[in-house]
Amino acid sequence: MKLGKFNQGEVIKRTDFGVYLDIDDEEVLLPLKYVPTGTEIGDELEVFIYKDSQERNIATTLTPEAKVGEFAYLKVKEVNRVGAFLDWGLEKDLFVPFAEQEGKMKEGKSYVVRVFVDQKTDRITASQLLDKFIEREQIAFSEGDKVDLLIYKFTDLGVKVIINNKHYGLIYNNDLYRELEVGQETTGYIKKIREDKKIDVSLRKIGYGRIEDAKEKILKQLVAEDGFLPLHDKSSPQAIKDKLQMSKGSFKKAIGGLYKEKIIDITKEGIKLKK
Repeated sequence: MKLGKFNQGEVIKRTDFGVYLDIDDEEVLLPLKYVPTGTEIGDELEVFIYKDSQERNIATTLTPEAKVGEFAYLKVKEVNRVGAFLDWGLEKDLFVPFAEQEGKMKEGKSYVVRVFVDQKTDRITASQLLDKFIEREQIAFSEGDKVDLLIYKFTDLGVKVIINNKHYGLIYNNDLYRELEVGQETTGYIKKIREDKKIDVSLRKIGYGRIEDAKEKILKQLVAEDGFLPLHDKSSPQAIKDKLQMSKGSFKKAIGGLYKEKIIDITKEGIKLKK
């Protein structure tokens, strides 16, 4: 049985307060309010396993904000003498001991945390001390690969992100073309893996793929604005960024390609779709 993750279980017993599932030869209760309508003995159900208030394994069909092994941006519901408790979408809140906090968490604030199983207590726990969960050596992707990002924090150099729930990465300030917020989930692309294993990330595709994306974005905007945009190769980088969320370099390459393909005309006033 995988605590803090989804498991397959067979319905083996029905009671007034729910059904029992056989998961790896252990009987686990799925409370009645989570039992799907029409469930029969022998049915297979996919359920999330966590601990109830008496530290017994219990099942739910709800999906939490994060599973064991994942990072998430969660809000503090309560702080008491033993630690903080986070709202992760289940009845029982997620516990963060004081020893797993960078500074004392505050009720009502949200933090990026990692969900794990505490080996001493066998309890699903969250930690704000992210460094100990980050993989720094084994990097299983290449430059240009598409990846999942969680926005972690803002720095002087740019935006620090968590890549694929495993690695730190950095989006440099000069590669930011749209607003980001801590806790936001988005996709990005591996721009460079440095010799010291630090990873540079871009929000846009790398190389030719980036230009193809830029061309598609420009065409969509042209269609939305009746076939004309007051932008051209003399427009300021800020004007292009405000309108299209891309760099001037990408814009110039994209409109050059669209012009060669005879899709647009480039004038002193701007670019326009050919009829």
